[in-house]
Amino acid sequence: MSGLIEYPAQIWLAVAPVDMRRGLDGLSAIVQQSLGHSPCAGSAFIFRNRAGNRLRLLLWDGNGVWLCQRRLHQGSFIWPKADDQVFAISQSQWQWLIAGVDWQRLSAKCQPDWQV
Repeated sequence: MSGLIEYPAQIWLAVAPVDMRRGLDGLSAIVQQSLGHSPCAGSAFIFRNRAGNRLRLLLWDGNGVWLCQRRLHQGSFIWPKADDQVFAISQSQWQWLIAGVDWQRLSAKCQPDWQV
């Protein structure tokens, strides 16, 4: 999301894994029916496969829909273990996520008894 399209106002992770054979229509249906959002509201929706090594991004940019995919050749993407079906992340967390970094640990607060 650098150069071609603008960063969306909100980035949502679909917590449950999805079948990566789903295309625009299938993922849009998940956004509407399961996540309770509109796929045309300008938010980005990120989906992960069961193995955790592939992501799909669904984004309406005002003129059309983007469907992008990223695959890690080693390891897996760090994913939240939330009770909710959808989880909001920031733009910086998104950058760490697609780099394969544990973005949840980067935003964690230090323990009060931590001494340097």
